[in-house]
Amino acid sequence: MTAIVFDSSALLALLLQEPGADRVEANLHDACMSSVNFAEVVGYLAKRGATEDEIRNVLGNFSLAIAPFEPNDAYRVGLLWPLAEKAGLSLGDRACLSLARFRNIPAMTADRAWVSVAQDYGVTIHLIR
Repeated sequence: MTAIVFDSSALLALLLQEPGADRVEANLHDACMSSVNFAEVVGYLAKRGATEDEIRNVLGNFSLAIAPFEPNDAYRVGLLWPLAEKAGLSLGDRACLSLARFRNIPAMTADRAWVSVAQDYGVTIHLIR
């Protein structure tokens, strides 16, 4: 069972050994991630020239549960837009927050803008830095 939802910024911090990577690594064994956020990480690596095989090899080393994005998730994420728009949150941001709320577990991110929305949405945020 997972205890925290990673945003793409959390996994990227770990991959790139950015500040906060230690906090992400400490939670890796208990983490899950929306397939939307996972796609963001794949896209980031591809944009920087990594091949599909390289990306699969790097990301395959993590025992990270990937939650599929289903039609009900689309409703939850879409309905979050009015609240999240004030903070400028993206689709990926909302997918992570929605998954955390649905599973009733915290979300981990580097994005401080989430703090302004989290309490109203009923989600605990763990900032990595």
